[in-house]
Amino acid sequence: MNNVTKKWLLMRVSSVVLIPLMTWFILNLVSVFNKDYFDIVNFFSNQPSKILVSLLLVFAYFFSALSISEVFEDYIQDEKIKNVANKTLNIFAIIIPLITIIIIFNLNI
Repeated sequence: MNNVTKKWLLMRVSSVVLIPLMTWFILNLVSVFNKDYFDIVNFFSNQPSKILVSLLLVFAYFFSALSISEVFEDYIQDEKIKNVANKTLNIFAIIIPLITIIIIFNLNI
């Protein structure tokens, strides 16, 4: 399979997975909007919430990295700059969700 075809397919799959995760997150965000700190930490301390938020972060950063790399491919002409930009983007797309997931899993009430 062609690299461009893989990217296109991965973008479509990740966007389909993001739809129910974003719906769940928005509905729960509305429900904890006017709650106090303890209730919000309690929400993020529940096991299903931890897993679903982690999946949301992974798929959201994966999707955004694929999307932004397409912008780099279209608008950056210099191959060196394009490669550095893509590698930097991929590093941040791994590090930021990983740190956030570690923090979420270490939350205690």
